[in-house]
Amino acid sequence: MDPNVILDLLAERHPIYEPIAKIVSLADRKELSLLTSPISFTTAEYVLSKFETKESALLKLQKFSILCQVAEANQETIDKSLFSLFSDFEDAVQYFCALQSNCNLNLTRNKMDFKNSAIPIFTAPEFLASIGS
Repeated sequence: MDPNVILDLLAERHPIYEPIAKIVSLADRKELSLLTSPISFTTAEYVLSKFETKESALLKLQKFSILCQVAEANQETIDKSLFSLFSDFEDAVQYFCALQSNCNLNLTRNKMDFKNSAIPIFTAPEFLASIGS
């Protein structure tokens, strides 16, 4: 799960919020698993703290962490990201964490950031449509 998707959820950005909230509800009911890179949490905290108190941002992330597992990021992840063709390093780290964790897909707001992906890339509405929800 891309950091922007997490921010859309935690900041309740409408109309993007609703499809993501539905996906998180599925995870809460154990109908699917969510996974993101460690940098998603740091990025989300940094951005949220610009608009609300640090305590509020951390509380939201604490609640979210109950539903979302954190992928391992190691030297291999960073090396692949540094030498990848991604124009955005953060997207590269997210992508290689997903690959190393054997994720079935990547959920993002901007599919063009992952145009050469080896795994399917979905926006939240597309994912919900793909599972008939």
